Amino acid sequence: MAGLPPIPGLRELAALAAKPVGLVNDLSNRPLVLRPMDLLRGAGSVQDAVRDRTILVTGASSGIGEETARQLGAAGGKVVIVARSLDKLQALATEIEAAGGTADPRSCDLSDFDAIDALMESVLADHGTVDVLVNNAGRSIRRSVALSYDRFHDYERTMQLNYFAAVRLILRVLPGMREQRGGHVVNISSAGVQTRTPRFGAYIASKAALDTLCDALQAETRDENVRFTTIHMPLVRTPMIAPTKMYERFPALTPEQAGGLVTRAIVHRPRRLGPPFGSAAAFIDTLSPDTMDLVRNRGFKMFPDTRAARAVAAERSAEDAAAAPGTDADGNANTTGVAFANLTRGTHW
Repeated sequence: MAGLPPIPGLRELAALAAKPVGLVNDLSNRPLVLRPMDLLRGAGSVQDAVRDRTILVTGASSGIGEETARQLGAAGGKVVIVARSLDKLQALATEIEAAGGTADPRSCDLSDFDAIDALMESVLADHGTVDVLVNNAGRSIRRSVALSYDRFHDYERTMQLNYFAAVRLILRVLPGMREQRGGHVVNISSAGVQTRTPRFGAYIASKAALDTLCDALQAETRDENVRFTTIHMPLVRTPMIAPTKMYERFPALTPEQAGGLVTRAIVHRPRRLGPPFGSAAAFIDTLSPDTMDLVRNRGFKMFPDTRAARAVAAERSAEDAAAAPGTDADGNANTTGVAFANLTRGTHW
């Protein structure tokens, strides 16, 4: 990163990020590195973990949710797939059933609480209970605070879907899980919660709220064989990140790899999964918040707001390009930006 002044502690951060500190070895399809207790808790296969169990997956019409449902259906789970687009869900259900699985497509706008209540009343009436809930549906907003002063609604709608909808679902499935003394809630969170990524304040705040809520709920249900897992998912190449052009050169998981993380989390039921840099950043933040503030500020200055976020014309000015040393004038990540993205592997800047 020639021409950029050094950041105190960055060498140490790079050394930590290069080690398998977190629970995901890297952004490839290598095996998970799990804590010993996680290995003891779930030593079986995906088939053993999901066979004849009802698993509700939200946001199943594309990306992580779609691939998770596909893998769980192939393993023998009874998958209730939820999203707004019924036609996409029906196509996925047909595919799962053609491969020998079982799928139940349910259309629901999860930003509508009444719709969630109607969905769960119907699902519980038809299936009796939900054994595993995968809270995957979510909304991401990438916009700096300078462009958000008059956009309070961004924070409201993000919290509505990412937090309140998930809470509504949890409150409906938890009584049955506790009654049968067994159940699992998997929340797809973000590595940004660990790294506190700039420009994603609305998004990571909603995910952090769900993370900490489930820490409290886990304490209340631990002796009832109900398990909460938070996956601090790294960057995944899904339609959600497609509008940000520079991500095309960033290291990222495929949806298949991300789905594999979810299915393996259902087997081992760890409390948390996350990429190495996220774990390293959280650790360093505890020891030296100023160091991480400098790293985050470097990332913030290196990458600009998207054109959509700024609502500007297609042409970027020379001043804009010069102010963002991590991208070129067309918004593509340059060598410096790619190097920084690799150092902070898995983080969505």
